[in-house]
Amino acid sequence: MNNKEEQILVRITGQDRPGLTASVMGILAKYNAQILDIGQADIHSTLSLGILIRIDEMHSGQVMKELLFKATELGVNIGFSPVADDEYEAWVGRQGKNRYILTIIGRTLSARQIEAATKVIAGQGLNIDSILRLTGRMSIKNPAEHVRACIQFSLRGTPRDRSQMQAELMRLSSVMEIDFSLQKDDMYRRMRRLICFDMDSTLIQTECIDELAVRAGVGDQVKAITESAMRGEIDFKESFTRRVGLLKGLDVSVMQEIAENLPITEGADRLMAVLKRCGYKIAILSGGFTFFGEYLQRRYGIDYVYANELEIDDDGKLTGRYVGEIVDGHRKAELLKLIAQVEKVNLAQTIAVGDGANDLPMLSEAGLGIAFHAKPRVVANAKQSINTIGLDGVLYFLGFKDSYLGEQGKL
Repeated sequence: MNNKEEQILVRITGQDRPGLTASVMGILAKYNAQILDIGQADIHSTLSLGILIRIDEMHSGQVMKELLFKATELGVNIGFSPVADDEYEAWVGRQGKNRYILTIIGRTLSARQIEAATKVIAGQGLNIDSILRLTGRMSIKNPAEHVRACIQFSLRGTPRDRSQMQAELMRLSSVMEIDFSLQKDDMYRRMRRLICFDMDSTLIQTECIDELAVRAGVGDQVKAITESAMRGEIDFKESFTRRVGLLKGLDVSVMQEIAENLPITEGADRLMAVLKRCGYKIAILSGGFTFFGEYLQRRYGIDYVYANELEIDDDGKLTGRYVGEIVDGHRKAELLKLIAQVEKVNLAQTIAVGDGANDLPMLSEAGLGIAFHAKPRVVANAKQSINTIGLDGVLYFLGFKDSYLGEQGKL
């Protein structure tokens, strides 16, 4: 006759130490216990370990007794809870539910900010399965220059209204100085392969055409045309053509001087180093100029650069014209799809990062579109945004943990 088996949830808390899990498993192994589930968290060297076992009822009493003695020996607390068959089966039945990853980023994170986020989660009927800190531990005595904090929630279930949830998170982002990313936890989220960046005001903290205009003595005129385009009075192509025309006669040596002094965005160096180390394909898709994009390409080993090429005469001066097709918002989206096709990457595995309205098409096309320190219109139409920290915040939306990179909160 078969012996009856039962499920027992074992909960262990206390000071963590090497060998604790091995000691517990040694006792369970002696009685041939089956492990149905296991999970562990360690906060400030304080352990919380849960093990759901299935074991012969004849041995369960002895197992609990030995575990209790071992816990006393190790100086930790232990508790046991029976789990009925029906309760266990109900838990199994929930495993098919959708999973989402909610990432929260800020310079620091307070209880008030996390409360607001978790209220949104609860309001959508989602369960929190786990919470993981992605950033390194923050030093109180010697804080890092660019301090940042990030935690990741693993959520189970289906939002009652995902669009509403997205809107609530973006509203919190604007009023509480935190950034959010809500992504479905599928195979594509774990296998991003291609990332496309806007250049001006994204990889660099300036607009190159403005820098050129100042040196050409037409800064105010170019600014006026830009503002007219932003008001919708003229389209991008017309505004671009008029602005480039005002640069006629500028010596190309000025471009080299600007390139060598480009203000690189906070976190860009770190982000690029990690992406290259991890084998990502990287592209610049810019409405700016190839001269500056190629400078960044050499600096970071970027794989693709598509931008606008300024025509230069035989005397090394700008003619006031451009060569080839203008890279506008529509063209950026086309190029993202083209590069993905060349690299044999599914669109769901692509990432796009930008700040302007002409980045919206590629942000919408990419599997993960991120508005970076963007204009209000762009943030309003993006699903993810980063406004509180530097460009390396993208790493946390990709699931990187500082400890994976050999970093504990440092740049």
